[in-house]
Amino acid sequence: MRVAVAGTFGPLHDGHRTLFEHALRFGEDGIVVALTSDELAVETRHEPRSVPSLAERTRGVTDAIRDLDEWGRDVELRVLESEYGIATDEPSIDALVVSLETAPELEAINDRRRDRGFEPLSGIVAPYVYAADGERISSTRIVNGEIDAHGRVLE
Repeated sequence: MRVAVAGTFGPLHDGHRTLFEHALRFGEDGIVVALTSDELAVETRHEPRSVPSLAERTRGVTDAIRDLDEWGRDVELRVLESEYGIATDEPSIDALVVSLETAPELEAINDRRRDRGFEPLSGIVAPYVYAADGERISSTRIVNGEIDAHGRVLE
């Protein structure tokens, strides 16, 4: 199975690592990691915040995947220029790793894939990773200085 995972991934945190672990575990035919372009990263924020550059985010993702890949998977990094981009445009992808937050988007993605004559994607739902305070780890919380990348509460 060829698996994709997409996101901004910046700043990188343990929740992202869980997404990568799921992609690596199920992606025996390789994984595609799609990082949002600098422009799309800003456009898709639910609330305005700073986002590391694509180059910085790419380095972080590359390092994290290298550390997590115990299977020796073929990993391809791509730049995501539109919201659904690679998931709707790439017929060779079989599954998409999603979070509980993004899982509902799989229906719209699969509708677009069917319209293009592609097979629908299977969803691989990765669980949330929680910080020490019981709240979900997120890049926004890290940028706001509430927690670190591993969910430790900052004072």
